[in-house]
Amino acid sequence: MTSFPESSWRIDPCPASELGALATLAATIWREWYPPLIGSAQVEYMLTKMYAVPQLAEDQRQGVTFLRLWRENSWGGFAGVGSPDAKGDAKLHKLYLQTSWHGSGGAAVLLRAAEENAYRQGAPRLILAVNKNNVRAQAFYRKNGFEIYDSVVADIGGGFVMDDFLLAKRLVSNVKNLT
Repeated sequence: MTSFPESSWRIDPCPASELGALATLAATIWREWYPPLIGSAQVEYMLTKMYAVPQLAEDQRQGVTFLRLWRENSWGGFAGVGSPDAKGDAKLHKLYLQTSWHGSGGAAVLLRAAEENAYRQGAPRLILAVNKNNVRAQAFYRKNGFEIYDSVVADIGGGFVMDDFLLAKRLVSNVKNLT
């Protein structure tokens, strides 16, 4: 895919009225990308639990900001950034791009927006979890300054687990051009 200049991208917050569209985009992305990594049954289970509109609305009530990524008039990616926790860390809960946008530069633009969102909330670090089998995402995050600090296997119900690496990036000296 062709990489696009940063000026061709637009980020905006996802209003509650658009959470249905966010859930639809998430389902499309997950069904294209994740079955080889975690299996179709777990994909469907996680979509039901984590991407149903009531859960996304609850996430927003709990302080998660959903950022949408646009190119021209097309919305093809999103991130979910939580408010700082008791330690001060903000969590990147979600960062997904439709697969046809992979390699376009959009993920880096969206990640920078998530970092800026966390930094503006006063978080010194942005943390995230990435599936241990998702080597492409791991490489992307490492390329963008994240380091693995732990690994977890978390029971999410339904006979499924999330087997993840935990990554973190210091934001204080890394986020630039904030206005």
